[in-house]
Amino acid sequence: MFKWMMAIIAGLASLLAIYLLMFQLPPKEVKVPDTTEITIPQTTVDIAKAESVYKSNCMSCHGNEYQGTMGPALKQVGSKMSREAIYKKIVNGGGGMPGFEGRIEEQDIINITNWLVDFK
Repeated sequence: MFKWMMAIIAGLASLLAIYLLMFQLPPKEVKVPDTTEITIPQTTVDIAKAESVYKSNCMSCHGNEYQGTMGPALKQVGSKMSREAIYKKIVNGGGGMPGFEGRIEEQDIINITNWLVDFK
């Protein structure tokens, strides 16, 4: 009797799972790529501030000499990425890197972006 009850419960659970999978799942969300154009002002770089922000937020992954550890090397990032691409990467993150929007002030993000653009 116990085996029959367990078989019935397992069968009902399977039917419920199939029903939920077929009819109750929300539609798949399609991520639309961000195509908004941004312009980063070319301000005078405050090197001391940029290095300070780098040491407190970036150095653990990108290394003390920008050689890369967990994250990629930044020694020539300015020749590989545009100013806008560097800015977007810092703000949004991606590929294992966290986004820093709201964690670092906007002026500091612009400053470190302009600082990294000079790494060629």
